[in-house]
Amino acid sequence: MPCSMQEGRNTRPMTYVDPACAYCPSNVRACRVGEADRSGPGFCPSKVDPDTQTAARALYEDPETRKVAHAAALVESEGYCKWTRVEEIVQFAKRMGYRKIGIANCISFVEHAYVLSGILESHGFEVVSIACKNGSIPKEALGVQEHEKIRPGNFEAMCNPVAQAEMLNAHGCEFNVVMGLCIGHDSLFFKYAKGISTVLVAKDRVLGHNPIAALQLADSYYSRVWGPGRPVKPQKLPVAGRRTQG
Repeated sequence: MPCSMQEGRNTRPMTYVDPACAYCPSNVRACRVGEADRSGPGFCPSKVDPDTQTAARALYEDPETRKVAHAAALVESEGYCKWTRVEEIVQFAKRMGYRKIGIANCISFVEHAYVLSGILESHGFEVVSIACKNGSIPKEALGVQEHEKIRPGNFEAMCNPVAQAEMLNAHGCEFNVVMGLCIGHDSLFFKYAKGISTVLVAKDRVLGHNPIAALQLADSYYSRVWGPGRPVKPQKLPVAGRRTQG
């Protein structure tokens, strides 16, 4: 349901149809203290679409969903600022009672997958790992032309995230860990994986697999990430709110 909000004497009422949490002021963040309904801005999800929030909350009555959410909350609190993400993965899997964990890794992360596999095995888990180039299917099978390859004139196997997912499904993996799959390939993996999945490594070949650096340095070293519509000064309101300003 759209939410209207009046701000300032020189603005018309703002009507939001989509939530925009990215624009929530740092001194508000009302949802963190249980005051979203009262103190949240006009584009707060609690005001824009409370019906969807209510429907989503009901889904936590599903026993498996509730178990995952509960285990995640305990890992967050117990390991807060103490455990690495690898440790969090181990502790979450233990709390969930998982026995078999799958690793879906980029071929360039085989050495790291080897280390992770050993760590998980040391905690008593069975581990299945499968790299992205499994099947050795040429990129031509996707319609990729020779000049579109990374190294024209050479054989290049396509990344095969669908097979990665189906392999882990077929071999009974209850929980999957993604390591460095490409943009889009990770999306296909999530689409086809039956077990719940988490990301250990988000690939960024330029930034040492630390993609958030491009956001932290978006106004300096990596300003090239902006498009032609970059605002002259930071915007305080979502696009819908800006359109209503007089």
